[in-house]
Amino acid sequence: MRVRKLQEKRGWAFTLGAIILRPTFLLTTKPHWVGGLKIPETGGCVLVINHLSYVDPLTAAVFTHDHGRLPRYLAKSGLFENKALARFMRAAGQIPVERLSRSAAGAYDAAVAAVRAGECIVVYPEGTITRDPDLWPMKGKTGAARIALETGCPVIPIGQWGAQDLLAPYATKPDLFPRKRIDIRVGDPVDLSDLVDQPRTAAVLAEATDRIMAAITAIVEEIRGQSAPAERFDPRRSGVAEIGNPHTGPHHDPHQDPHQPHQDPHRPRTQKDSA
Repeated sequence: MRVRKLQEKRGWAFTLGAIILRPTFLLTTKPHWVGGLKIPETGGCVLVINHLSYVDPLTAAVFTHDHGRLPRYLAKSGLFENKALARFMRAAGQIPVERLSRSAAGAYDAAVAAVRAGECIVVYPEGTITRDPDLWPMKGKTGAARIALETGCPVIPIGQWGAQDLLAPYATKPDLFPRKRIDIRVGDPVDLSDLVDQPRTAAVLAEATDRIMAAITAIVEEIRGQSAPAERFDPRRSGVAEIGNPHTGPHHDPHQDPHQPHQDPHRPRTQKDSA
């Protein structure tokens, strides 16, 4: 599946991942890559991808590696609590971020520095696995927009579908066989040029984020051959926890089907919702 030769030095962490994780991924999936050459061959950039499953970082890593880039992620800080895993992730250049906290600013600074150093940053702008009942991209966070506007780097939208079949949202046991088809498709860079020199107001960041999410959603629509809801799912408005497993905790309804997340009462109902 390698489309473009890797020009960067992998280091021991990426080399180990390529030896162990990549073959396992290819044994259990049927990758279908489209448009990967739209990812810049060199130079700082931000790849923005919809989030479906815990397995997404592996899927994105194989995809970006096959197109000649080494991905760096904004990874939740909890993953760094295990010393062995933390050593591996830091060696791979991953950036810990404490979500919904003021210390997340440090992760932003590290991401900006990485982009300016010519690295490829992967961001899941939803901030967590989508809470949308049908797994459409939901309302995005402003982190990717902030990085892009600060650096002026290309923002490359990527849509994916199929990872949820390999590992269902918030599940811990994968369904490895039969092999699952994984679709990843890359779109044209999101045009934020008119916003780069504007003050970083809430309105500007919201506009940039909306353009990013719209681009991702359009690609997912192409892959799925369906239309997304007219309004993106908003966890805050629907009373769903913004991080963590939405099927546990104070917002969880014990009488609700765990495979059917809470329906946003503010979102226009689709034909499927009404069936």
